[in-house]
Amino acid sequence: MPATATSAIALPDDHPGVSDARYRARRDIIAAIGAAYESGQPIPDVPYTEQEDAVWRLVSAELATKHERLAVRAYLDGAARLDLRRDRVPQLAEVSDDLHALTGFRIEPVPGLVPARTFYGALADRRFLSSQYIRHHSVPFYTPEPDVIHEVIGHANGLANAELADLYEAAGGASRRSTTDAAHEFFSRVFWFTMEFGVAWEGDELRTYGAGILSSFGELDVFRAAEIRPFDIVAMGTQQYDITQYQPVLFAGSTFAEVVDHLGEFFVTFDDEAYQRLTGRPAA
Repeated sequence: MPATATSAIALPDDHPGVSDARYRARRDIIAAIGAAYESGQPIPDVPYTEQEDAVWRLVSAELATKHERLAVRAYLDGAARLDLRRDRVPQLAEVSDDLHALTGFRIEPVPGLVPARTFYGALADRRFLSSQYIRHHSVPFYTPEPDVIHEVIGHANGLANAELADLYEAAGGASRRSTTDAAHEFFSRVFWFTMEFGVAWEGDELRTYGAGILSSFGELDVFRAAEIRPFDIVAMGTQQYDITQYQPVLFAGSTFAEVVDHLGEFFVTFDDEAYQRLTGRPAA
């Protein structure tokens, strides 16, 4: 496809594709497909290029190998059930149809990042809002923003497991009940340290169920070297984090069953009053 001189997509100066006019033009096309989508309508296909399919083939194969050693069994169960294709970037329509048959979740395209409350709230309706573009080919094992590899390999595989799918739905309810900014920030930090960067012990091995780790080649290599703290809702909800670096602090469940029980209870019961009770701070 011919390059264009300008792009509607705003990329930071350190983004791998910031100086690649062809890549930015592709991002514009793919974003427009997501922007035009209306919930409940058929999801239009993205015309992925051979270069984009090649990035998917490489990264999905490498991640799958690491997952066998480092992912919790629940995630591996979901991945086996969803059985994503490896030869090309899967279309969201096919992923959504397969996922809905397994756990009732649907995938819906968006042009890029959406407001936090929009993203989390959709989970309560068993809808996962997903980008469709793929990372820049020059650094296939890195992306500074959620791309289709993160969304589908990191999240959709987990959503194909019933326990994880229920946690996502419950998280959406917690988000909707968190009407104040303070309560919602607390909730979002717990989500970050669990559904994005959660870890748990299985036997004597530390494994991960977090989509942010599971979709990151580099993070999978280093997460066991982080400072591992006990699973603690209040500690997670008040812990600062930096999205631009490997996470130096993680919170581990003693088992994945503990994560499901304690995190599920938190998501189901959390609201503004719970925030005040847990932190001793006013929710306003």
